[in-house]
Amino acid sequence: MNRAYLLIGGNIGDRQASLAAAREAIARQCGTVSACSAIYETEAWGQEDQDAFLNQALAVETGLKAGELMRCILDIEAELGRKREKKYGPRTIDIDILLYNAEVVHQEGLSIPHPRMQDRRFALACLNDIAPGEVHPVLGKTVRQLLEECTDPLAVNKIN
Repeated sequence: MNRAYLLIGGNIGDRQASLAAAREAIARQCGTVSACSAIYETEAWGQEDQDAFLNQALAVETGLKAGELMRCILDIEAELGRKREKKYGPRTIDIDILLYNAEVVHQEGLSIPHPRMQDRRFALACLNDIAPGEVHPVLGKTVRQLLEECTDPLAVNKIN
């Protein structure tokens, strides 16, 4: 069994409902959701002139290989109405693989660990809730250390 840490988020429509639908679809199609972070409201990263996001980290126990998990996630995003129109643009749902076991993967369309997770306070704050001691397999630092060192100034506020 493999352990993946995913980040789900969205800023269009009923954001809470979108997160719930993503959690349910992931549990149904990808594996067992063994832990969920709190939900955080976060300023948009990359294109800041849009509505705030809700984000949540999930730990998933899965029999899927990394590439299979990515394909499953892309299917779920499409099923939930994700449109890829503009990089960093508004979206109903976004699902990223942050970590997968302690593996480093570089394939077309898939980079694990997520190549910018250490630069994004919203990703680290969520992940810190459920895996503060998990070690980044390239940087050799824990999630807690990465969060403490993160220079991202965007606001991240726990809502539950």
